[in-house]
Amino acid sequence: MQFLVDAQLPFGLVRYLVEQGYQAEHVADVGLRDAEDSTIWEYAASTGACIITKDEDFATRVSLGLPGPAIVWLRVGNCSKRALLDWFAPMLSGIVADLGRGERLVEVV
Repeated sequence: MQFLVDAQLPFGLVRYLVEQGYQAEHVADVGLRDAEDSTIWEYAASTGACIITKDEDFATRVSLGLPGPAIVWLRVGNCSKRALLDWFAPMLSGIVADLGRGERLVEVV
């Protein structure tokens, strides 16, 4: 499974995903840090990556039925990198299972 981590999330999330055995890159790693959502969407679709984001706009695209990548929408407020990873880690296997079943939008609250 391949993930593309959006700009408002830390590079540490990419490192964590790689440590767990997944392919992951941050939008800044591929020159998309300041890109429009549509450009990030197209890149993820072309590479087969699932976007991990806090941006509701990506969730809206999936809800509208637009073809494209799967989205993991993190519904967490501003917090430290450590707090984010502590919150996210126990849910990763469930997120991956949902994506494996073909879910295109996984909302994590």
